[in-house]
Amino acid sequence: MASPVILITGALTGIGRATAVAYARAGANVVVSGRHQDRGERLVEELGDLGAQAQFVKADVRFDAEVENLIDRAVERFGRIDVAYNNAGTEGSPGPVTEVTGEAYEATFDTNVRGTLLSLKHEFRVMRRQEGGGSVINASSTYGQMGFPDSTLYVGSKHAIIGITKAAALEGAPHGIRVNVVAPGFTQTAMYERVTGSDAVRGAVNSVLPMHRAGRPEEVAEAVMFLGSDKAAYVTGQTLTLDGGLMAGWPLFPAA
Repeated sequence: MASPVILITGALTGIGRATAVAYARAGANVVVSGRHQDRGERLVEELGDLGAQAQFVKADVRFDAEVENLIDRAVERFGRIDVAYNNAGTEGSPGPVTEVTGEAYEATFDTNVRGTLLSLKHEFRVMRRQEGGGSVINASSTYGQMGFPDSTLYVGSKHAIIGITKAAALEGAPHGIRVNVVAPGFTQTAMYERVTGSDAVRGAVNSVLPMHRAGRPEEVAEAVMFLGSDKAAYVTGQTLTLDGGLMAGWPLFPAA
């Protein structure tokens, strides 16, 4: 399809934004979503300057009615959804397991897990009835495949996304819908800046990463585009990890 229709949640910053820009440059029609109207409108202008037909729909993925409206607006504008990247997420409130609260649990799981489920629900509703099915990419993390101290809620939510993806992939396969995960490691985003807190901490992290650097949002965007494309036509239920070698084994000492 010359101009596929791409839907991206959590599109206003970081990896989501980089993915929107990459698809726009590739000539796709792009629907972007987030919770801030002004940022969304500015992003649509930028995507338009790159030659894309673009639309912003304000939506909070925690709420079923807002996700339903997002999907319906996308189909109303472009007729179908070929690729959906469920990128909306939050790091929540880091801290030891002894300090976990119900409120903190809801704040993390409502966005990361409920938001992914609701997005899948309405994307499947459209993709199951359209010719060719579609491709869904969910956003997890290396923390969805390993543990990390003081991050039980975030780690748990990202593990859940991988499990949800595998189950949804089995449901989608008979209808031509592929469902996969991108799992970035440390990536140069605002979330990375908040979590690390300082240049000194970021330097320490980079020193023990096999590639001695954090990833770039544009690199994750390329992975999303691969999973969404016909080049990945036989790939479903899988997790594509982009971590500069982190999951191969974090060295105890800096690599030479």
